[in-house]
Amino acid sequence: MQDISDINYTKENKRPIVMRALRRSNVRKKIAEYLFEISPSGSYTSEIAYSVKTTPTNVIGAIRGMQSRYREEESLISLNIVEETTGGKDIKLYKLTDFGKEIIENLKM
Repeated sequence: MQDISDINYTKENKRPIVMRALRRSNVRKKIAEYLFEISPSGSYTSEIAYSVKTTPTNVIGAIRGMQSRYREEESLISLNIVEETTGGKDIKLYKLTDFGKEIIENLKM
C-alpha cells in the first residue's frame, strides 16, 4: 500500500482510507475520540491507554504503527489524524490535527 502521507493525496482522497482504518480498529477510533474530547490539549501514552482502557503498547501501535499488529501506513500519525509533539524531557504528547478533528466531527454526526 502506498504511504498515505504522500503529497499526491488530497483530503478527499484520504477520507475513505482514514474511515476504513478507523472502522478496522476500535483502539484507533477510541484514541481519536479521546483526543477529540480533550482537544486542543494533548496527552501522553499511558494516560491515553488508561482513558480508552487498553495497554500502552496498543496505544503506541495504533498511533505510530507496530510491525505485527498495526500497519504503519494505517497508523494515526501516517493518516495525519494525530501529531506528536515533545513536552519537555523525553515526553511525547499526542494531539489531534485539524484534519483529525474534521474526521471525528463527521463520525459523531
